[in-house]
Amino acid sequence: MGGFSQDLRQRQTQSLVLAPQLRQSLKILQVAALDLRSVIQEELQSNPTLEELPMDAMSPEKAESDTGESDANGDDTAASAEGTPEPAAETKREEMDFSKEFEILGKIDDDWRDYMATAGGVQSYTSEDAERRQHFFDSIASETSLQEHLMRQAEMTDLSPKAMEAMRHLVGSLDDRGFLTLRAADAALQTGLPLESLQEAVAALKTFEPAGIGSESLSECLLAQLSAKGRSDSLASRIIRDHFELLTRRRIPELSRKLGAASDDIQSAIEEIGKLDPAPGRQFAEDQNRVVVPDVVVERDGDEWKIHLNNDYIPRLRISSTYRDLIAKGTLSKGERDYLKDRMRSGKFLIDSIEQRQRTIERITREILKAQLPFFEHGVAQLKPLTMTQIADVVGVHETTVSRAIANKYIRTPHGVFEFKYFFTPGYQNDSGASVSNTSVKEMIADQIAVENKGAPLSDQELVSKLQEKGISIARRTVAKYREELGILPSNLRRDYK
Repeated sequence: MGGFSQDLRQRQTQSLVLAPQLRQSLKILQVAALDLRSVIQEELQSNPTLEELPMDAMSPEKAESDTGESDANGDDTAASAEGTPEPAAETKREEMDFSKEFEILGKIDDDWRDYMATAGGVQSYTSEDAERRQHFFDSIASETSLQEHLMRQAEMTDLSPKAMEAMRHLVGSLDDRGFLTLRAADAALQTGLPLESLQEAVAALKTFEPAGIGSESLSECLLAQLSAKGRSDSLASRIIRDHFELLTRRRIPELSRKLGAASDDIQSAIEEIGKLDPAPGRQFAEDQNRVVVPDVVVERDGDEWKIHLNNDYIPRLRISSTYRDLIAKGTLSKGERDYLKDRMRSGKFLIDSIEQRQRTIERITREILKAQLPFFEHGVAQLKPLTMTQIADVVGVHETTVSRAIANKYIRTPHGVFEFKYFFTPGYQNDSGASVSNTSVKEMIADQIAVENKGAPLSDQELVSKLQEKGISIARRTVAKYREELGILPSNLRRDYK
């Protein structure tokens, strides 16, 4: 007769574990400027050794003359498209280096006390200041974003490491409706990840809640919601699946004839479809009426292009001299001293992470400016194919770092405000061998349709011929896909019968 038994075994495994500070650094790199302020405020709330300087309380001149106080960020970075980082940036980096201070934190001797005595006076902090600060924290409302909601679900799946990496990229590429804005093949070109990993991530994303997330079209989104309700074989599903164009035009008699159903049943099915959510991603806080603030401004200054980082929404931080003076006095217990040292190290790491974030974004922007200079000078029609791997190789980082650095960030150009990822796009070669991005091809299609004869609009095949005249050879189905992505109706629905 069999029974249960217990035994003790040793097993050696390898796993990749991100330290909390590294997680924080990646988070700071990935969030947009507006969201970064919330992240910093959380750290300010939990770290008493950090303090925020009022934006108008410390001029750059005073910051340079202040003794031992370190800011997280200074003036906007300005650099030419082909220039090198200004020496001032390296000087500022050296001023921010607390390594020597922390080496001697363990031995509070006379030299250390003398050093800390010159670190600056203690700023008064009244009870009214504390009350206002607490009121500010209590007034901050934070809700789960769509991206956080989806990544929590992804963490509960058994996706491979590469597929999880692909999932992060896909989640960051969703539009405000929760729809995928690029296909797996395009994402593979942008990220350098295997196509199989992207396809695995796409398949998993489409199973997440709310139903319809990760869809590539409105019809797919609606079908996914009906399927989640167990209505895959319903009349409503058949209408969407087989006669979506007639549905959009509400051709009830025609639908009734083609489906062999009564008009009342068709009307009831349309009412059922009307109760579905055409944009399931919009129910999440981060995507509702989101204010777009450019993280970077690129503008021409005479014959040069200048890059300016937006630091307006990033608090200026420093290590509080109050707590450094407490350590210097030598009156604290070992536990209190160790706690403050740990908090000061954490605060310094936050300051350095913010500076590293800004420097990485500036370097990526400079390389985008070099690669897409014709776009900045002439507009969208001159956009060139570009991958994250190309930028990563030049900057000297991994492509996933580029992906994180550009996520949720915008750049203001002479031609408008664009997402960073707008500049990364696959493309084609024309007959002369020059590269043309698919974004530029879309603009050519839109331009052709804008000047067409409304009484005899151009068909997709005729658009193919127009593009071939410009030296660009693409398939008719690709033209149809780009037209749909532009929100342009087929030729039979664009015809003006007047």
